[in-house]
Amino acid sequence: MKRLGNPLISISAPLLISIAIISFAHRDGKGKIQVIPALVVGTCFVLNGAVRRFRRRRMLFLEIKKDMNDKNF
Repeated sequence: MKRLGNPLISISAPLLISIAIISFAHRDGKGKIQVIPALVVGTCFVLNGAVRRFRRRRMLFLEIKKDMNDKNF
């Protein structure tokens, strides 16, 4: 299994989301709008990673399935 390169990068997106949520709760009025970009960027990073992982796993599954079909025939 592949080892993680830098654990700080791995937790940066969830940390960005949590900081945005905490600061959103502590701000008033127009100050809350300043938090939205950090929340959106962090969420996009997490979703992008999940989609990429899903596609990689699906391609690996299809390759294994194709290889198994080739061996059976």
